[in-house]
Amino acid sequence: MPIFDRAHTDDLLTFLAASPTPYHAVANAAARLEAAGFRQLRQSAGWERAGGGGFYVIRGAALIAWYAPENTKPHTGFRVVGAHTDSPNLRVKPLPDTGSAGFRQVAVELYGGPLLNSWLDRDLGLAGRLVLRGGEAALVHVDRALMRVPQLAIHLDRGVNDTGLLLDKQQHLTPAWGLGPVEDGALIEFAAKEAGVPTGDVLGFDLMLHDVTPPTYLGRDLEMIAGPRMDNLVSVHAGVQALIAAAAGAAGPLSAVPVLAAFDHEETGSESDTGAGGPLLGNVLTRVTQAQLGGGADDYARALAGTVVMSSDMSHAVHPNYPERHEPGHRPRLNGGPALKTNVNQRYATDGLGRAIWTDVCERAGIPTQYFVGKNSLPCGTTIGPITAAKLGVTTFDVGITSLSMHSARELGGADDPFLLASAAAAFFGG
Repeated sequence: MPIFDRAHTDDLLTFLAASPTPYHAVANAAARLEAAGFRQLRQSAGWERAGGGGFYVIRGAALIAWYAPENTKPHTGFRVVGAHTDSPNLRVKPLPDTGSAGFRQVAVELYGGPLLNSWLDRDLGLAGRLVLRGGEAALVHVDRALMRVPQLAIHLDRGVNDTGLLLDKQQHLTPAWGLGPVEDGALIEFAAKEAGVPTGDVLGFDLMLHDVTPPTYLGRDLEMIAGPRMDNLVSVHAGVQALIAAAAGAAGPLSAVPVLAAFDHEETGSESDTGAGGPLLGNVLTRVTQAQLGGGADDYARALAGTVVMSSDMSHAVHPNYPERHEPGHRPRLNGGPALKTNVNQRYATDGLGRAIWTDVCERAGIPTQYFVGKNSLPCGTTIGPITAAKLGVTTFDVGITSLSMHSARELGGADDPFLLASAAAAFFGG
């Protein structure tokens, strides 16, 4: 088993703090790839003269990156690590300025399936992108206590601790960010100033709220980590680091082209132009085979026949306070290594072949693994694995490090597991 690399987890916490939105996560991933010698390709440009090396494509809040040296044969298959950049949160509505009872508030819409109570009484910042005239985008990141969703005092809800907290999604989650009368246009004017762009140039926006408490180590022995957006930026970070390592260590012809696919909109079903259900990954892989490597349609079909996808998304550890919610024969824990996720009803894509590939990866990397399967009486979640498998017709398996409090504003994981996941991804890229 590899020695726990604290530097990797330190770097992950930095990445989490710097990536309050999917757009920031993609920008930060791209900056790391650029520093490692990768080059950005535009979807609208020809790729015939791209040459060999490391490349990436950005579309919205999705990123596809790969490494294909000059001598790569066009029918070479792909080893794809798939992840997603988005997390459940509160997102700003098109007309954001609202208020009541002397408070200035911001109208928000729920994105994905957040644990609603986890957003109460937290200091919240504002981040996202502003779309400017001409189609360019400016990122904004206000990482200070700007907003808050205040909970009702217990004196006005005496039974809350006995009957449970019930939140109306429309009425009870509107954050306050000031006092006084409502000022139309105030929020976007503020965001534009923070981004350093003229308010009049902002024609569109994708803004969202985030908890400004930094991610941190937790526990007497610092054996856990707590932070926002671990689902699924832990996997994005691991994939970036593994791809950079694969490119740095490549020597001679590749048995498979390593690819990182970081999609958006997984939390809402993946059906978008930047989601796993869209054509983005297939289009990129086709162009790598046919334009960059000079192959044809038959070469691409051969490449897909030799392609394997490792879908990486967070998994569940057994909760110490709710052990009855978990399958009794499979007890994944924090710091036990990445878990292979299975569901025979195709909520996860793993089958016997995928399990064999994953077992070989873990043996070569010298890392432990464990297994997650849902309890029969409780339906499990899903991820990009089955969608990618069906979209491309390729062997796919689902893995993820274990966690508690998934979809909370702050999640809990093991401090060793991110490095173990990155080590597995690097071994997977290696063949």
